Amino acid sequence: MNVTHPFLDLHGDKLREECGIFGAINAADASAATALGLHALQHRGQEAVGITSFDGSEFFSRRGLGHVAENFSSSDAIAELPGFMAAGHVRYSTTGGAGLRNVQPLYADLASGGFAVAHNGNISNAQALRKELVGRGAIFQSTSDTEVIIHLVATSRYPTMVDRLVDALRLVEGAYSLIVMTPEGMMACRDPLGIRPLVMGRMGDSIVFASETVAFDVVGAEFVREVEPGELLCVDFKGEIQSLHPFGKHNSRPCIFEHVYFSRPDSVFAGQPVYEARKAIGEQLAIEAPCDADLVVPVPDSGVPAAIGFAQQSGVPFELGIIRSHYVGRTFIQPSDSARHSGVKRKHNANRGLVEGKRIVLIDDSIVRGTTSMKIVEMMREAGASEVHFRVASPPTAHSCYYGVDTPERSKLLAARMEVEPMRKFIKADSLAFVSIDGLYRAVGSKKRNGGCPQFCDACFTGEYPTSLTDLNRSESDAAQLTFPDHKAA
Repeated sequence: MNVTHPFLDLHGDKLREECGIFGAINAADASAATALGLHALQHRGQEAVGITSFDGSEFFSRRGLGHVAENFSSSDAIAELPGFMAAGHVRYSTTGGAGLRNVQPLYADLASGGFAVAHNGNISNAQALRKELVGRGAIFQSTSDTEVIIHLVATSRYPTMVDRLVDALRLVEGAYSLIVMTPEGMMACRDPLGIRPLVMGRMGDSIVFASETVAFDVVGAEFVREVEPGELLCVDFKGEIQSLHPFGKHNSRPCIFEHVYFSRPDSVFAGQPVYEARKAIGEQLAIEAPCDADLVVPVPDSGVPAAIGFAQQSGVPFELGIIRSHYVGRTFIQPSDSARHSGVKRKHNANRGLVEGKRIVLIDDSIVRGTTSMKIVEMMREAGASEVHFRVASPPTAHSCYYGVDTPERSKLLAARMEVEPMRKFIKADSLAFVSIDGLYRAVGSKKRNGGCPQFCDACFTGEYPTSLTDLNRSESDAAQLTFPDHKAA
């Protein structure tokens, strides 16, 4: 007999992925390859999808709300996108909100020709730049921060498109991985700290770019290398590749949450297989926070690799004590509460035959608001578990992300409001523990976190943001002036 919780969406309060991008140049079926690549990146965003192609003289675009398969599964849809160069984007809205007008790639006819851009990340001074551009007469067609890049390129006075893009990006702060298409070819660029991922591959005579290596596996491309932080790659229609580093040298800070949760387990990120990294995090968690239990139970599906590592290290048997239906989508990536709560269609069952009378240690990748964790603990108890312990394969998420990951405001993050023991009481577990920040670094290949120069962006755990946050600081300043009009005198 199973205990059924039809209204439990296990991923309702997860951090939600940024976006996924894919591009192909000099490919006979560029749009078809792009659609297939985006399908492999669907986990990074399920709100909307778009593809833009170029046939040597014209640009063509098709965009839609929903999944890749809902918009690009037919031959007729692909036929609307002719050409040997294409770029696409799967989206979860962060800056700008939902709506078809914000679906990427964004396209504009500039004085020098067509310009299409697909962007993964978030520009943390977009509002300041937008205000300045509007003051100079710019007219925006979307509310996406990505459109700021287009206007900066359009108003640059440099003669070549490459120089104009560099000129624009010098004014931008935050995180970005970009795939840009122009009549001259394709450009791919990563921000100077490499916060958001971007990789390059080869598919026959064509060059492909993607957010994750798994997209190359699906389209049959060979992984070549990561696009380096701050690197701008230019590929023309003769197949020649030019590598530029216009932003100088910086210590890279890729997002460590790619290892914890965002990337697909069958991808390779920062030189390490994601699946192996997650198992290693689970092993480290078992070393740091052992638990006297009968079963290790993952919170599906994101907790599975860490739970395997925890079980192997601890010697406690691994079992699927929570069964998830795989016949519905990952509804937690839907942006609104009403859409997210439509997860009622997806049932999660606690396997009473396994957990009844057992001491259970649950393994999950993170705790955000804590409401879902509380429901999972309750579900295990209702299934008859004698004890329910909770172990988390990341440090406490106590700070919001401003680099393209949609996190709740800080006041809604459980770890921002509580220490571990009050958190344990809130989720009603018998014990609660998180992997340490140094333990996380060890698991992903670093001896420990170097406080002065960490290897990754870990601001969601530490609050140490690697870039300026102009828009945030300005909004906080404006709020302070509204609340305390005479604050300067004080």
